[in-house]
Amino acid sequence: MLTYDDVIKDEEINLLMETAERQLVEIGYTEHGKRHSTLVANRAAYILKELGYSERECELAKIAAYVHDLGNAVNRTDHAHTGAIFAYNLLKERGMDLKEAAEIMMAIGNHDEQTGSPISAIAAALQIADKSDVHRSRVRETNKATFDIHDRVNYAVEEASIEVIDADKNLHGCDKEVILKLKIDTDICPVIKYFEIFLGRMLMCKNAASFLGVWFHLEMNGTILL
Repeated sequence: MLTYDDVIKDEEINLLMETAERQLVEIGYTEHGKRHSTLVANRAAYILKELGYSERECELAKIAAYVHDLGNAVNRTDHAHTGAIFAYNLLKERGMDLKEAAEIMMAIGNHDEQTGSPISAIAAALQIADKSDVHRSRVRETNKATFDIHDRVNYAVEEASIEVIDADKNLHGCDKEVILKLKIDTDICPVIKYFEIFLGRMLMCKNAASFLGVWFHLEMNGTILL
């Protein structure tokens, strides 16, 4: 049985991840390296574990999250679909059960907010975990005067975390809720600017949470906004 530890030690997978990150460095895109992949993997597994999914489902979510950006090794455009096929073939070659590899393929192919849908628990957990990683450490540009809107919004976020807690069933109709908690420096970026570029991502999180049967909240500086 292929495990998460097997995947993170795999030479070819890590080479493709490094290639993907090198390409994004060249085009000035936000960080999508091992820091991002590992964080998203841990958050995806955490979400499913807290919602009572099996240990293997949590591990599959973790694997999917670790390799979800492999498609950037080809091109940023359509990277979710390219990466999904990459991942399926790589995992199949390494002996993963075909049904599990297909589940991971579907999850990766649906992680981009432009084309993705929460078609499985693994996909939904990956979507929330991926879109929750907004933070100033992802900004490559060092000159604030030349920040674009994505740089500015990411740089404004000083802290970001995901928390699964018990919900008020009478209020939300579900037992659990997922909260994305952000601490933002509003002198760098007003809250409205966050929604200007990330509204689609937050709506994807809300839809993914709904698929999982939980409520999604976005909390900024201690205030619930979504």
